[in-house]
Amino acid sequence: MPNAQAELIIQRNIPLSDHTTIGLGGRARLFAHCSSVESLQAALAYARRRKLRVQILGGGSNTIFADRGFGGLVLKVGLHGVSFREGDRRAEVTAGAGEQWDDLVVQSIARGLAGIECLSGIPGCVGATPIQNVGAYGQEVGDSIVRVRGIDVRTLEIVEFSAKECGFRYRQSRFKARDAGRYLIVDATFSLERNVPPVIRYGELARYLESLTPPVSLEAGTPGLSRVRSAVLQLRRGKSMVIDPADPDSRSAGSFFVNPVLTQEQFLRIERRWRKTGAGEPIVAYPSAGGLKIPAAWLVEHAGFKKGYRKKRAGISTHHALALVNHGGSTRELLALAREIERGVFKTFTIRLEREPVVVKF
Repeated sequence: MPNAQAELIIQRNIPLSDHTTIGLGGRARLFAHCSSVESLQAALAYARRRKLRVQILGGGSNTIFADRGFGGLVLKVGLHGVSFREGDRRAEVTAGAGEQWDDLVVQSIARGLAGIECLSGIPGCVGATPIQNVGAYGQEVGDSIVRVRGIDVRTLEIVEFSAKECGFRYRQSRFKARDAGRYLIVDATFSLERNVPPVIRYGELARYLESLTPPVSLEAGTPGLSRVRSAVLQLRRGKSMVIDPADPDSRSAGSFFVNPVLTQEQFLRIERRWRKTGAGEPIVAYPSAGGLKIPAAWLVEHAGFKKGYRKKRAGISTHHALALVNHGGSTRELLALAREIERGVFKTFTIRLEREPVVVKF
């Protein structure tokens, strides 16, 4: 490992609310902004020598810190750079973990490369996307990732994983499950198709495109991909899922709960329980790998938590039932609301909601 001690600058008492989209959290006892692999390795070695807890931070769109802050070392990943290796039919795109995800989408579309256009407008950095297999509107990053490189925090060595070795499944990967916290992502490589028409797999997006006047042409290459991007951004803005300082509902961590996937047997049992309540409306569900996916937003609303619901200075977005919004409050207030919703959904449906953001304790 190269010696990069000179590159490592440790700051103290840095406000973490400035580094997250939800604007919550106290101060980091120690904070390091690392713009090279060597400085990340040096920071990890520094933390090991001092027996400090380490929290990795990218764009802060999926992270919620405690009101007391963080008592260890926060590593802000600032690895940049995008490279394209283009062939006749496909291109490999490698991006540093600190690159803004949406910037990568824009660059890929400009080159006529398809495969991540439906993931437009998602906040955060490239390095976070493989961890939770980020997805939206019928695409997931696991569909196009071919390689992920990371630092093994135990050995400080660079390791490489193929897409198969990443263990991607719905909103999951080995980096979030069995190897959570073991690897620090440094870059990811995507395989994208050249000059092909966009493929629309998501019903809401398809209906929106069909509703436009004049009709939208989704031809191959940049023009068609750009039209899909515009449609996705419009849909996301309507749900306050695009970061906008003028929109108070966008002061969130995006979707707070993961859509649960049930086996057929589990779904039938819950459906029978739902019918016994006298509800005339059937449970909404869609086929998914391993069973049936129920929209968590539907569960939240039908457990009695409507859009715009507020508890103290935390609330549910007025545009999307999955976004929990900070109205100038605290992490304690936000998590109290989350627990109330979780209890309500479990009482109504016997389904335990899984949280999507990383909640970091002091």
